[in-house]
Amino acid sequence: MLGERLAARPRPDAVVLGLPRGGVPVAAEVAAILDAPLDVLVVRKLGAPGHTEFAVGAVGEDGAQVLNEDAHRYIDETALAAKAAHESAEVARRVGLFREGSPAADLHGRTAIVVDDGVATGATARAGCAIARARGAASVVFATPVAAPDSLAGIPADEVICLRAPAGFMAVGMHYVDFRQTSDAEVIALLRAARD
Repeated sequence: MLGERLAARPRPDAVVLGLPRGGVPVAAEVAAILDAPLDVLVVRKLGAPGHTEFAVGAVGEDGAQVLNEDAHRYIDETALAAKAAHESAEVARRVGLFREGSPAADLHGRTAIVVDDGVATGATARAGCAIARARGAASVVFATPVAAPDSLAGIPADEVICLRAPAGFMAVGMHYVDFRQTSDAEVIALLRAARD
């Protein structure tokens, strides 16, 4: 459905970028419908202590880092720096794992369509869009099937496409019949198929 919504407005120069891991299968479907190249934009959420699924910010490729305004209510500066360093190392590891030595897609002058499987706090979405913009994308579109309504407002994209933003949003997984964790192997296989 997300691919069909995006296809309603042609973007012949588009590159589809999935946020791993769960965003990559969604992005692969979008890329297939748009007949566009598929790549990955590696980002990692910075989880609150004791509640790792609750993002207080995110880090990503090219040293990208975004923090929620209230991050310091949940985690102090020292702990936040340590968490960011740990997750940045994981970003670097996953870039090598997922791209298998291939260069990142060239975004200069193109439309970058950043895709995730859902948005709770918006931290990883903001990091992904910032990376795409910094890499020279002429236009950044963020697309997701479902999101918390309040989280969409802060996404730094030229266009945000969301199929559902329910008022009673509680968690991304509640909007999927099957929300099993996407494996690294699945991500690698989808990206490898797109490169081939």
